[in-house]
Amino acid sequence: MPVISRFNGIVIRMYFLSSEHNPPHLHAIYGDDVAAIDFQTDEILDGYLPPKTMELVLQWISLHRDELLQIWETQNFIKIPPL
Repeated sequence: MPVISRFNGIVIRMYFLSSEHNPPHLHAIYGDDVAAIDFQTDEILDGYLPPKTMELVLQWISLHRDELLQIWETQNFIKIPPL
């Protein structure tokens, strides 16, 4: 699972498997906490992040939503700048 970005101790990853399912989402990892987040609706699909960490992830998503969708649709890995 490639790393898309890293900031404030948070690692953002996205799966690149043909078996990956919709909705488009990313995985945010912070220590032992992991959450799958729909980056179009900002909904947590699975897992948990502490509230302040989640706030940072959502702020980052709002800045890079278009790039995230491009990665999801093309499965063409690119690094996205940190927050």
